Amino acid sequence: MLPAVGAVSPALPVQTAAVAPVGAPAVGSVADDGGFAGALGSAIDGLQQLQSTSQTLAVQAVTGELDDVHDYTIASAQAATALELTAAVRNKAVEAFTEIMRMQA
Repeated sequence: MLPAVGAVSPALPVQTAAVAPVGAPAVGSVADDGGFAGALGSAIDGLQQLQSTSQTLAVQAVTGELDDVHDYTIASAQAATALELTAAVRNKAVEAFTEIMRMQA
């Protein structure tokens, strides 16, 4: 049998975010930059920047100009994770669109 679990305390302090009034878009929200298309566009721009940084660091690592290979490893992991997240969001959006079209038929 498993022992009882005691109270769990957070490892890091929890920060609460300020809540905007109902009906008012939050600063930096999707409503500020053109809805979902704007949000996806900015995500793709960020993804391209991460991939560019990763590629630049890869070239520096191969040519011996990079002092710390960990920088490249971190940049590569960030770019890969951002790519997976962007693809997942896009796939969910396509699924939602397909479901809406199926409901209207």
